[in-house]
Amino acid sequence: MVRRSVLFTPGDRPEMLRKAADSGADVIVFDLEDAVSPDRKGEARTTVREVLSDSAFDPDCEVCVRLNASSEAFGDDLAVLLEDSTSLRLDSVMLPKVESAADIDELEAELEAHDEPRPVLALLESAAGILAAPDVAAAEATDALVFGAEDLSADLGATRTPEGTEVLYARQRAVVAAAAHDCVAIDTLVTDFGNDERLREDAAVSVQLGYDGKLAIHPAQVAPINEAFTPSIEEREWAEAVLEAKREADKAGRGVFEVDGEMIDAPLIAQAERILERTRAANHRK
Repeated sequence: MVRRSVLFTPGDRPEMLRKAADSGADVIVFDLEDAVSPDRKGEARTTVREVLSDSAFDPDCEVCVRLNASSEAFGDDLAVLLEDSTSLRLDSVMLPKVESAADIDELEAELEAHDEPRPVLALLESAAGILAAPDVAAAEATDALVFGAEDLSADLGATRTPEGTEVLYARQRAVVAAAAHDCVAIDTLVTDFGNDERLREDAAVSVQLGYDGKLAIHPAQVAPINEAFTPSIEEREWAEAVLEAKREADKAGRGVFEVDGEMIDAPLIAQAERILERTRAANHRK
């Protein structure tokens, strides 16, 4: 499963929910939390359920719902979404403000009680959540760690900067925890959705840090994000050359070999394999 672009859409906007499927995003997230005002939560739940249960709604991407974090709203979300859910198109759920593995375990228990287990995308957006990242990633139901810099900055009292140095430690800790427990890592969003240059620069940093994908809050952000997380022609050619040279080296019994003047060993072989794996996953979405 590829999760390069993860697009949020307000849960109380039925026309936007349906259009999200045509955005090109790998994951569309119907948002019941931050994108919906408190007095419209009930309407949003009903709207999301109506779209997900519509037999004509069958997008070629992952369909996720972001639940609310508060216990009362969380329970209301699940009650509406999972009651008689046999025909519901719901591939995964996102849990915000995760601060411990127990938060994931609680959601998993609720899903299993409804006989509706789903992969969980755990959103880490507080100091406690970042510190608990390894435990959250290790939870059985956790399928991805999602880093949320905006809420984290508010929790820390930090000032957001274009460089993002104020959240760099947290950004790195989340991706390291995900890698250690074989989870997908989804990086934070760029709030200035009209600034294409800023998005491309930040997405390049996401890739550099080792993230698998990035959050989006506007359909216009999807294409640049997908491009950033799809290996370039040069990267693919390098990876193919490395693996071809490895096959020749294996035949000759050599553990280290050269490609275009560069000495290749196990870490670079693993990098080449990952590039081709990501290429195959991206091609599958086209």
